[in-house]
Amino acid sequence: MSTPDQIDGALHPRDTATLFGQDTARQTFLEAYAAGRLHHAWLLTGPRGVGKATLAWQIARFLLATPAQQDDGLFGAPPPPETLHIDLQHPVARRIASGAEPGLKVITRTPNPNTDRMRDQIVVDDIRSLAGFFQLSATDGGRRVVIVDAADEMNSSAANALLKMLEEPPERATLLLISHRPSGLLPTIRSRCRTLRLGTLAPDDMARAFAQAGFEVGTEAPALAELSGGSVGAALRLSLLEGLKTYADLVTLIGTLPRLDRQAAVKLAEAASARGSEAKRDLLFELIDLALSRLARTGATGSPPSVEAAPREAETFARLAPNARAGRAWAQIAQETGARVQHGIAVNLDPAALVLDTLIKLSQTADA
Repeated sequence: MSTPDQIDGALHPRDTATLFGQDTARQTFLEAYAAGRLHHAWLLTGPRGVGKATLAWQIARFLLATPAQQDDGLFGAPPPPETLHIDLQHPVARRIASGAEPGLKVITRTPNPNTDRMRDQIVVDDIRSLAGFFQLSATDGGRRVVIVDAADEMNSSAANALLKMLEEPPERATLLLISHRPSGLLPTIRSRCRTLRLGTLAPDDMARAFAQAGFEVGTEAPALAELSGGSVGAALRLSLLEGLKTYADLVTLIGTLPRLDRQAAVKLAEAASARGSEAKRDLLFELIDLALSRLARTGATGSPPSVEAAPREAETFARLAPNARAGRAWAQIAQETGARVQHGIAVNLDPAALVLDTLIKLSQTADA
């Protein structure tokens, strides 16, 4: 079973050897380190699945395994490090891999001791545990590193407790905060961190990341890159949940509009409502929203997507969104159906009925 900071079926970021496509963020950190301007707190931001956690673990290994910079001696100062890479056989790397490195503390969501179920938030006790971590480890004078994955998941009490630590940071401590939505963090937390922004990956980098994770995507790589928006994490989720097939089925169904193929619609709805298929249900609604966004963009720009993520997608979208007026209609229905889906899930409406209702709304929009 995966942990809260790991995608189901994928390598843990701790065990991911190479980070692809994020040279700028990596170089920014190295330059700050070499110049002696190592900030006590770093905010790693960017879309989900682009390597923020992998970079945080690389930085942690680097900081804990790299000796402190010395003043110029008889032979001058050693050259500054040019890479974050630490050999995986290094004692620090081996201790981190086994969860036995005393200089590293990882904060993620934890199980509720009363129910044994995973909490959906990082709570104040998770953050308060850092006080003991810093006190116990202060005697040997070594560096200490904390990874918070993800800072977005802190509740208000946890966020305020972390803020107090950022206001009075422990000596030789570095905090690495991973955030998918930095705008949701307290402004005072953001202001006390230096930001490292990670971007989406190009298709070639995504293909290399997939190969490292042990996934062979072959000819599906361009479609996965297109639907995932350059996020390896999102692409892995698509691959593991057969998202490309679902999207192809959805585009085929959209191609029947305005006369909705009811039989195909019912089949898609029933697949989303099967027992234990909550992840596929959520993915289906995300793909519907994505298809509507691509339809709206087709109408607004006057041209369908340059990379097809499903057979006959360009032809279908060009027919259903031939102009800006149609594009606005699809954008409007995307907003409306998105709100209806969120409400429906919140009140536990039947997933099959929710899917069918959404598809009927699409049919009505196409007819109009």
